Amino acid sequence: MSSSTHLIVSLFLISAAATLSPILATDHIVGANRGWNPNINYTLWANNQTFYVGDLISFRYQKNQYNVFEVNQTGYDNCTTESAVGNWSSGKDFVPLNEAKRYYFICGNGQCYSGMKVSVLVHPLPPPPSAAVKNSTTNSTAAVVPPRGFGVLVVSFVVICFGSGWM
Repeated sequence: MSSSTHLIVSLFLISAAATLSPILATDHIVGANRGWNPNINYTLWANNQTFYVGDLISFRYQKNQYNVFEVNQTGYDNCTTESAVGNWSSGKDFVPLNEAKRYYFICGNGQCYSGMKVSVLVHPLPPPPSAAVKNSTTNSTAAVVPPRGFGVLVVSFVVICFGSGWM
């Protein structure tokens, strides 16, 4: 493959990656580095996260000791699995958050009473940024640049050009 073809293919792939980067899902690891364990304030953890449709919520724990059940609010409030709509026990569970709603998760082996429960509110995806935003006070238009995508594209282009000896 010639160097100019290689450059064009590289720029295309980088452009595609830069365009997709703002819309990739976030994996929210419950409890961060403390994982899914008793006596952790998961309400505080959840309140410091923003969940969107398409994100994942991950539970990391010792698989022979704990598990995860998705329940309704009654099951969450009473620490019961009778209303469970899903359950996981692998020790490294990834649960897709596919709807804008409140989700409720508990540990089903009695540890719910020790705080192993979390409720998260999933928001709809925000609309994509518009190409221009109208300033109502001055009647002018300002360009809006996507935060990550454009920067990644520019830096990648510079690295490719100078790194390959093209310029």
